[in-house]
Amino acid sequence: MYFITVCAENRECLFGRIENEKMILNEMGRIVEREWLKTSEIRKEIYLDEYVIMPNHFHAIVFINNNGIGISTVGANGRSPLRMRPKSISSLMAGFKSSATSCINKFRHTPLVPIWQRNYYEHIIRNEISLDKIRNYIANNPGGWPNDVENNGNVNTTEKQQKSYYNNLY
Repeated sequence: MYFITVCAENRECLFGRIENEKMILNEMGRIVEREWLKTSEIRKEIYLDEYVIMPNHFHAIVFINNNGIGISTVGANGRSPLRMRPKSISSLMAGFKSSATSCINKFRHTPLVPIWQRNYYEHIIRNEISLDKIRNYIANNPGGWPNDVENNGNVNTTEKQQKSYYNNLY
């Protein structure tokens, strides 16, 4: 089980707005949701749990039913090609981000414009207590938007707080 967070490029609010503690998706947010839900149709080893699309980021819980995670570190020639392994969180995120980016750029008529930050945050969920806390966090995330560490408008959050925030969630 993984808890994943991926942010929009420059934390730009692309996917909608928070209104009365609820996320109102715009067309780009609906594209993100559609592409996320396609993930489990395309990748049979994936089970999607709770998720929330926020104005400038996305949180999700994912179950991967396999033993391979991460990236391949040694190629046939003994070198490190850094290729993504199939059925891994890295290949899942690369596919999702690529698909959502392509669809959003087609919608906006903006070819090759980045939608997502280069990396993403992942955390292995190790027990039911942690899973329950993360599910609760995801469900309540829109209500906490004014103080969210990913909210560019939150002037009370320092960079140090952003880096350590997720570690305190578990």
